Amino acid sequence: MNTVSIPSTDIGLFEAMYTARSLRHFKPDPVPAALIERVLDAAIRASSGGNTQHWTFIVVRDAEKRRQLGALYRKASDYQSGVYAARPKPEHLSDEQYRQFLANSGWLWDHMADAPVILVPCLQMRDPPERSSLPDVVQARYARHLTNVARISGSSIYPAVENVILACRALGLGTVITTNHILYEDEVKAVLGIPENVATFALMPIGWPTRKYGPLTRKPVAEVTFADGWGRPWPSA
Repeated sequence: MNTVSIPSTDIGLFEAMYTARSLRHFKPDPVPAALIERVLDAAIRASSGGNTQHWTFIVVRDAEKRRQLGALYRKASDYQSGVYAARPKPEHLSDEQYRQFLANSGWLWDHMADAPVILVPCLQMRDPPERSSLPDVVQARYARHLTNVARISGSSIYPAVENVILACRALGLGTVITTNHILYEDEVKAVLGIPENVATFALMPIGWPTRKYGPLTRKPVAEVTFADGWGRPWPSA
């Protein structure tokens, strides 16, 4: 087994943000438990709705369970591939860039289990208060209230997921957020023994990357930002 060099110093926050490319190709070398815990300790520094901290993180290192998760991810990705094929190419990507994006995504469909670690961020789903216990203004729009609650639930876990991405980059690790498995979440939960009232929000393969970090190419700020209302250009610096 190759000897892996563990970084002794962290990189700067902005360097991490500007270079944390989605990485899907990993060496087979194990990731030390101390580094995994450091990544998770960064994750739990994130905000959560109402400061409930109702998250759980499952670290999957067992080869058989990684194999089962990989098979389910492959099945879900086969399902999703038709959706990807029907989507138009994003205008800001060249044909070659889009081809490379699809190739990288497709590669992971077959190699999820090869990552030495698969992290599964979860949230305990809390039952809403009884309708009769709520103020009249909430009862009057209760259906929309429940729709909104479902829509924003990810805000209590995805900040932690972003911290995982940045911590991995700072420590020399690679990762990517994937969600196709949710199409077959019941089967994923059965593999990991996840309770019915807990939902998964991502599969994150983690390992020592074989490919380089950024720099990242993104649309310029002025192209995606409005000032004081929709359609009002943001003044570029």
